[in-house]
Amino acid sequence: MTTTTLAKKDIQKLQRTIVDGLEDVKAQNIAVFDTEHLSALFERVIIASGTSNRQTKALAASVRDAVRDAGFAKPRMEGETNGEWIIVDCGAAVVHIMQPNFRQYYNLEELWGDKPVRLKFGAAKPAAKETAKPVKAVSKPVTDLKRSNAAKKGVADAFPSKAQVKKLLLAKSAAAKPPVKKAAAKKVPVTPAVKKAVAKTAVKVAVKKTPARKTATRKA
Repeated sequence: MTTTTLAKKDIQKLQRTIVDGLEDVKAQNIAVFDTEHLSALFERVIIASGTSNRQTKALAASVRDAVRDAGFAKPRMEGETNGEWIIVDCGAAVVHIMQPNFRQYYNLEELWGDKPVRLKFGAAKPAAKETAKPVKAVSKPVTDLKRSNAAKKGVADAFPSKAQVKKLLLAKSAAAKPPVKKAAAKKVPVTPAVKKAVAKTAVKVAVKKTPARKTATRKA
C-alpha cells in the first residue's frame, strides 16, 4: 500500500472512532466535514451538540477515551471548564462539541461545511461471533424408522384430502337447503249443482253480449 492510502485509512478510522465516541453518550446532530483543501493543519472537522454542560463534558471525555483506546495519540481539550463549547484536538481531526445556542450563533458549518463527509451514523459495532457447536448425527434403529413412518402415515390419513373436503361441503350445503315441493293443484269434483251454476253463468254472459233491438214507434 502507498503512503497516501495508509493515511486515508487512518483518517477514516479516526473519524469513525470519534463518531462512535460521540454516539456512546447520545450526541445530537453529528456532522463530519472534509477540510483537507481548506487547512494544512487538520483534515476533518466534526461538530456535535450536547444539551447541557454535563453532557458536553461527557461527550468530550468519551471522544478522548475512544481515540486513545484506538491507538492514536491522546487528544488535547479546551473549554471543558464551562462546557458550553469544548474543542477536542485529535491531530488530523478537530471535534467541536457545542450547546445548541452556541452552535447556532457561531455557525461553524458555514465556515468548514464546504465538503460534508457521508458517514453511517448509528452503525452497530461488530459483535463477537459465536462458534457453532457441531451437532452429532444420531443414527436411529430400523424399528424406530418404521414406527416414525407409520406415525406419519397415520397423521396423513387423519386429515381428509381436497376431494373429500369438497364432497363434504357439497353434502352439507345440500342438506341445509331442502328441496322445495310444488303444491299439487286441488281437483274440484264436478257435481250436478256445479254444472247448473256454470250453465247459468254462460247464459248471462251470452245475454250481455247480444245487443237489444230497438222497435220503431209509429205516429198516430
